[in-house]
Amino acid sequence: MIEVPLTKEKRLIRVQHYISKMPSLSTTVTKVLQICNSPTTSANDLNRVISLDPVLTGRVLRLINSAYYALPNQITSLTRAIIMLGLNTVKDLALSTAVLESLGGSESFQALSMDDFWTHSICSGVTAKFLAGIKRVPPEDREQYFVAGLLHDLGKIPLNNCFAEEYVRVLESAKNENIPLNQAESMIFGIDHCMVGSMISEKWQLSEAMNDSLYYHHNPDDAKEENRQLISIVALANSYANILDIGSSGDPHPDEQTVTDLLEKIEIDWSILADFRETVLNEIEKAKIFLQLTQKGAS
Repeated sequence: MIEVPLTKEKRLIRVQHYISKMPSLSTTVTKVLQICNSPTTSANDLNRVISLDPVLTGRVLRLINSAYYALPNQITSLTRAIIMLGLNTVKDLALSTAVLESLGGSESFQALSMDDFWTHSICSGVTAKFLAGIKRVPPEDREQYFVAGLLHDLGKIPLNNCFAEEYVRVLESAKNENIPLNQAESMIFGIDHCMVGSMISEKWQLSEAMNDSLYYHHNPDDAKEENRQLISIVALANSYANILDIGSSGDPHPDEQTVTDLLEKIEIDWSILADFRETVLNEIEKAKIFLQLTQKGAS
């Protein structure tokens, strides 16, 4: 019996079904995101929400007392920890760990390697945050760049889970033809991980900037102007991780023109990144503490 290929519409239905079964963000995380989006939010407002969630409280205190911050004295007050970390860092900690709880397990990965995927994602996040610093993004906003870099490839997880055998063909096509993975996905599936990432963002009601990063990281010029710097930096960080082979999420090395265009958009010289590898590897180890993520084989 000849197997009839699935249409784009049927694939979308299968992906939507997969995403509908994904855990929603917890009530606490949802409230944290809402509170942090308010311009009048204070540490006390955030404390009132987080203090009702022992798990998130523990994470905030573990983070401020971790090697990531290397403080001389232990912090035991949640409010003080929130003040010292900053509202955005606490928000991004809540979001990052919630995402990893939902999608971070090995059962979410079929054709892709879980360890390689998250190492690539962390490298992209670390590099995006570094570039944000170079571009003089205010320190309180740089964690958003880390999280955008960390999450940019989320859409690959449902695709590789729903169509595991065909996704192997997608990976081979991208490698053999030396094209971006999203192009190979579109050729074979009719949909790509950018579209699927936006569907996840919609389910979780992420910010517009985060949604744009998931959807436009291969086409920053198509995003809203106010989000283009963030997305261009995430795109360059993604390219950097691929060029240096730090982890892998299935994309081949980007072509030289893509990297040149991104460097021009961001107005940054490649030489700034050229000697950054050791720093990236050290920051990846620190970021694993931030994410409460233990991995094997990170390189």
